[in-house]
Amino acid sequence: MTRAIPPHAPNQQPPTPTCEFSMRFTSTPRGARLARRLVAHRIDEWGYPYDSAPNEALTLIAAELTANAVRHGHVPGRDFHLRLTATATALRLEVADTRTERCPAPGELAAPPMEAESRRGLYLVSQLAHRWGVAPRAGAPGKHVWAELRLPPIR
Repeated sequence: MTRAIPPHAPNQQPPTPTCEFSMRFTSTPRGARLARRLVAHRIDEWGYPYDSAPNEALTLIAAELTANAVRHGHVPGRDFHLRLTATATALRLEVADTRTERCPAPGELAAPPMEAESRRGLYLVSQLAHRWGVAPRAGAPGKHVWAELRLPPIR
């Protein structure tokens, strides 16, 4: 099972990204759709084609996290922020919204009942990502929900 890991442990520098994409999006279904498409496009540009496992997995994770930011993290007049980074060994996606309500941490997340019509998004993220977590935003209200995929070497 995946456990909650802070985005960057105190006194530890995150790995320097080799590629980075960051953008604000409107907290609307259209903004979430555009974010998902841009994630797929950037990963393709970085050497992981649209039909590759890393691209497909991170695009699905982006769809879930951005939809959650719109549906559950929306504050009228506020956007959500997406940051995508690639290092030699991992892809990392962070979605920040302005709601301070807590969402389940990785250790608290259970598979939803088969008959449930919702609550599947973070469960999907937990099954696709190698690591994921939730952290408060520094210097602003809200939270970051992030997920990482370990990468195979680019051929």
